[in-house]
Amino acid sequence: MPAKPKTSGESPVLRPELRIGTSGYSFKDWKGTFYPEDLPAQQMLPFYAERFDTVEVNFTYYRMPTEETTAGMAAKVPEGFTFFVKAFQDLTHKGDLSGAAEFASGVEPMREAGKLAGLLFQFPQRFKRTRANREYLAALVKGFEGFTLAFEFRDRSWAREDVYRSLEERSVALVCPDEPEASTLFPRLARATSDVGYVRFHSRAGEKWYKGEAARYDYDYSDDELREWLPMLEAMARRAKRLFVYFNNCHRGQAAKNAESMKRIVEQARLW
Repeated sequence: MPAKPKTSGESPVLRPELRIGTSGYSFKDWKGTFYPEDLPAQQMLPFYAERFDTVEVNFTYYRMPTEETTAGMAAKVPEGFTFFVKAFQDLTHKGDLSGAAEFASGVEPMREAGKLAGLLFQFPQRFKRTRANREYLAALVKGFEGFTLAFEFRDRSWAREDVYRSLEERSVALVCPDEPEASTLFPRLARATSDVGYVRFHSRAGEKWYKGEAARYDYDYSDDELREWLPMLEAMARRAKRLFVYFNNCHRGQAAKNAESMKRIVEQARLW
């Protein structure tokens, strides 16, 4: 949704750009729920781009992106569509920066096309706030200089003011996750640490969180749960110029359904 003026009292306020989408788009079990049953796989991205203006690319977590692949993806979507690309697992789960240049090169066609919103780095829960890990993050920021970066922490040890200030100093976006409330998980909060505000909806099913990814992200958000984020998005909008909201509860098309619901809820609230 493009930014537009909103009046508060007598002073016009420019609302930040808000984009809502899903984490990934190419899922077989979305056929019959989001995609037509007979839609070929190569037509999924153009179909998706008719309904959303952004997507999180997640295959890049499992394999390095190539220039040929990302150029093809950029060509399939209209002007104004944007990609946030998830970092390769070696960069986030193995502490290995050796592939940074290859990864950056792989997404370059999207950036050249003006369709790369940034890079998402999702760290596992075992990635705790230690001196070594803080030094690694500093090296990571340096290694991807010139890119818009977003960091998602799973472990609660990162939920500290000094961490947020450090991200602000480096213009790195903090990812605000919607996930079960637990003493060990990063808390549900609204915080923008750069010009980009970033929210990822995963699940609130705490009883399934540690039963594997298939169970962890199998969750359907209610409209009331989504509405809880309206004041939180408002709070983030005071700092950010662009807000990205992605749904990662991808089983059986739930992410697309919830993303469409969130778009409707935001529009009904007349926030954007």
